Amino acid sequence: MDRFDAMQAFARVVDTGSFTKAAQTLHMSRTTVTQLVQQLEARLRVRLLNRTTRQVNVTADGAAYYARVIRLLADIDDAETSLSSAASAPRGRLRVDVPAPFARLVLVPALRDFLARYPEIQLDLGVSDRHVDLIDENVDCVIRGGQITDQSLVARHIGDLPAAIHASPAYLQQAGLPAHPQDLEQAPHRVVGYLRSRSGTVLPYTLQRGDEQVTVRGRQLLAVDDGNAYLAAGVAGLGALWLPDYMAAPHLAAGELVRLFPGWHIDAMPLYLAFPPNRHVSAKLRVFIDWVARLVAQHMPPTGP
Repeated sequence: MDRFDAMQAFARVVDTGSFTKAAQTLHMSRTTVTQLVQQLEARLRVRLLNRTTRQVNVTADGAAYYARVIRLLADIDDAETSLSSAASAPRGRLRVDVPAPFARLVLVPALRDFLARYPEIQLDLGVSDRHVDLIDENVDCVIRGGQITDQSLVARHIGDLPAAIHASPAYLQQAGLPAHPQDLEQAPHRVVGYLRSRSGTVLPYTLQRGDEQVTVRGRQLLAVDDGNAYLAAGVAGLGALWLPDYMAAPHLAAGELVRLFPGWHIDAMPLYLAFPPNRHVSAKLRVFIDWVARLVAQHMPPTGP
């Protein structure tokens, strides 16, 4: 048994959920893939996969082994590409996790350009606002708004997100136009809260006008932990929103949102791309970092350190 082939076959079965699909992508027969996985299980003396006539599921031992295997296969692929002419044509699997609104409004619309430039990179895009453990989940990099507090990560500042408070015309018709940010603390006004994924708490926001500075949490009847749901709630009139300009712009143009408190300023939110310090910056990760930094600069250039 070739252990490399066996690990690759096992990983591909887990990825595709099928021996047949794994065989097709590896250009092997289904019988060969099945035998490789069986030989691997025999060598390890554990069952990696549960098989039925309709589906294949990874066992608990198989899931733990899979996490180690894909990391090893990625390292081997990086080593090969770094020592060959392939370094000028990056290839391999790249796992990236980004916030849902950023994916929908900025990244995904531009991906055709990236994939055309680097056709041999397979991009696995996780779209979520949750906290991602890059090591345990074998993610190459994440893009996140706000300060990166995890000191175990290398963070590159790629942009800043100017923001303001907005509300829908339906909300303003029902609750009235707030004259001061502190009005959002009292009925009939309300805000949609955005829950931080790690703590489950809602961030307050600080606004400044000249020498006057106020911190507002707002009266909350609804809080969500997803950026797209947060935006949808505001457009539906469920409360005022603290929104980055890139998220608000299309809805302002369509008349679905109104910017509140002219003359008040909110500090821009920094945008970071982060990756583990012990993760080799492969050719595929390096070109993605450079490409996304250029993309963000077109939409939200950095204004601070």
